[in-house]
Amino acid sequence: MAVVFALFLSLLCFFQLAIRTHAAALTTAIGANERVCFFADADKEGEKVGFYFAVQSGGSFDIDFEVKDPNEKLLLDGKRERQGDFVFTANTVGEYSFCFENDMSTLTEKLIDFDIMVESEPRREPPAKPGQIADQTSALEESIFRLNGMLINIKRTQKYFHTRENRGFDTVKGTRNQMFWYTVFESLAVIGMAVLQVYILQTFFTKTGRRYKV
Repeated sequence: MAVVFALFLSLLCFFQLAIRTHAAALTTAIGANERVCFFADADKEGEKVGFYFAVQSGGSFDIDFEVKDPNEKLLLDGKRERQGDFVFTANTVGEYSFCFENDMSTLTEKLIDFDIMVESEPRREPPAKPGQIADQTSALEESIFRLNGMLINIKRTQKYFHTRENRGFDTVKGTRNQMFWYTVFESLAVIGMAVLQVYILQTFFTKTGRRYKV
């Protein structure tokens, strides 16, 4: 019975942690000379805000970004960054803005994956009864927090390999297009050279001089 009660308390703690965390994983395309902003609300002071992004395709895989608090104070910014992973504390209640700007490109569109996560610090509540139940609950809570950390690390690793895969695919696609147009140009050059040679040979063996009858 004690073990069941401890397990129930741990699961309750886990669900509370899950409820306190809300995130948005999105993919967006940003055109040339375009600025796009996204927003997330912090309901109270002291909440942790996580911000991750990675440029999946387009140009040199770089983008400008900035993060501002509800008072328009600049918290984070970067120029020509390929990816970033940041965590900061929301000291002001309100709406935080996360903006991307593709002003370094005149023609190229950028595809970006990003996450915006807002979570409050989990606080442990004292057990209802001291003793063995508290010890078992504490051990289960530690296991849950360790599993949560491991899952976050796995998620970040998946994002990293997903980004590398997309960038590799984009590079291969660009190389394939370059090879295609190079082949087309080379074929046109060979055809043009052949036509030019035929014309030159024809002019050599064609009599163009005037004939006079005596």
